[in-house]
Amino acid sequence: MTKESSNETQANRPVEWLKQLWRGVSVPLTAVLLAGIIGSIILWLSDANPWEAYTALYRGAFGSATAVGRTLEKATPLILGGLAVAFAFKAGLFNIGGQGQLLLGAITAGYVGFAISGLPFIIHMPLALLIGSLTGALFASIAGALRTYTGAHEVITTIMLNFVAINITDYLADGPWKAEGIVARTPAIAESAAIPEWGTLPAGFFIAAIMAFATWYLLFRTTLGYEIRTVGLNANAAHYAGIKVARIIILTMAISGFLAGMGGAIETLGVVGRFQPGFNTGLGFDGITIALLARTHPLGVIPAALLVGAMQAGSSQMQFDADVQSQIIDVIQALILFFVSADMIVRWIIRTRADEGGGVTISSGWGSS
Repeated sequence: MTKESSNETQANRPVEWLKQLWRGVSVPLTAVLLAGIIGSIILWLSDANPWEAYTALYRGAFGSATAVGRTLEKATPLILGGLAVAFAFKAGLFNIGGQGQLLLGAITAGYVGFAISGLPFIIHMPLALLIGSLTGALFASIAGALRTYTGAHEVITTIMLNFVAINITDYLADGPWKAEGIVARTPAIAESAAIPEWGTLPAGFFIAAIMAFATWYLLFRTTLGYEIRTVGLNANAAHYAGIKVARIIILTMAISGFLAGMGGAIETLGVVGRFQPGFNTGLGFDGITIALLARTHPLGVIPAALLVGAMQAGSSQMQFDADVQSQIIDVIQALILFFVSADMIVRWIIRTRADEGGGVTISSGWGSS
């Protein structure tokens, strides 16, 4: 290679990087824009002012330090739930059991928080967080083992395990771990187990962000991550290359459950202060939306979760200031998910070709055993 061609290659690297970046973010950004436009039409047909509604939504999400803290608080379990789904996707697995893993992580973290006393914060809080996360990992590994040794598809098993987790947590919260009173909930956690806030900023959000970077590093900078992605692309080829596919599948589901369980543990230790059935409803399923919006990229999960968290945090302000029903937010979220999933429509609009090796690659996990 001549010196001139080498210099030309180095000069083109920033351009190629920008092109790759655009291919990665063009579909989610366009999906959000299209959902916002259609949402404006729905608002207008509902006799509401779209400008006032979106302005109120912004104020409720970012208009003050308290609002920003509330947005970060809402985004925290969404980041971890999205990471759980995105991580499983990389191995060709579809973990729909994030809700059950989150619930078990939440209640076991709460148990460690109220049942153990006398520990300093530096031990008690990390211990409760770790136990909650490991509970989610253990529960998710059941689906991984069933997929590996019986061929049972993880979509079916994780859906069924959600109901198992819901009933277990309901029983514990209204039975052996119930606090005094008529309400089914656990006792409040000890102060030494609580995840603190720095002013209006929840520390749990920064834990979730660190986990996003750690997940990215694991997937793209380690041998284990390479094996996980190889299994996701072609399990048969990975087996032929000497990768222990069964181990990777179980381990991937365990790590996915670990992330979901951590999301539930942070909700208990940093937001609610105890476990109470109904407080975490739907958070695990929202992780699917976040993962798809992020194109299953671990770092993309953070802005995706912030977007959805902001919509949830600002919906009440929009409802009060612009007289808009909060269900409009659910409609806009559904539209975003629709356009991200039906990316052929979005790509036709923005005239861009499909990602090279990117996007949501779950086909290898469907219909295979």
